[in-house]
Amino acid sequence: MTTQLEARKILDSSANPAPLGLMGFGMTTILLNIHNIGLFELNSMILGMGIFSGGLAQIFAGLNESKKGNTFASTAFTSYGAFWLSFVMLQILPKLGLGEPASQVSMGFYLLIWGIFTGLLFTATLKLTKALQVVFGSLTLLFLLLAIKDFTGISIIGNIAGYVGIFCGLSAMYTAIAEILNDVYKVVILPLGYEK
Repeated sequence: MTTQLEARKILDSSANPAPLGLMGFGMTTILLNIHNIGLFELNSMILGMGIFSGGLAQIFAGLNESKKGNTFASTAFTSYGAFWLSFVMLQILPKLGLGEPASQVSMGFYLLIWGIFTGLLFTATLKLTKALQVVFGSLTLLFLLLAIKDFTGISIIGNIAGYVGIFCGLSAMYTAIAEILNDVYKVVILPLGYEK
């Protein structure tokens, strides 16, 4: 007898939304962390990417993962889409006179709670692919380093975090393009490290 979940998977012919979410996350993360290593200021280019690629594209991917019954991907994409939108609002709201700028300590707690959340999601990747383990492991480290930088004020920690963030973003982009190429060619072009 076919279960309801199995029947839904059999009938689901929609595209995999994960590459969209991973690419939106990866590209936006790389650009923000190029800022973190000091190559340019936090500007409208990053904020625009944060709203559309990092924010809305990931939320769209998360909602579509929900339709596929993928709790992990739905939670991750929707949450990180909300992260990017909240990050942009933290930059914009004070400029609009709608709130005081966040202090370094409050930003430290903001980043710490995202680091804890990401670490918890990382534990779920231990049952998924090696590629996702790299993305979530490096993202956990990134959030924790950024939190430490804001708590201590030691700028070199932010620079180190920037390089970790660039690596994290590249690993997300790798995972996205691997899923696309492997699907298009119907063979493993780029390995994801499935546990089988």
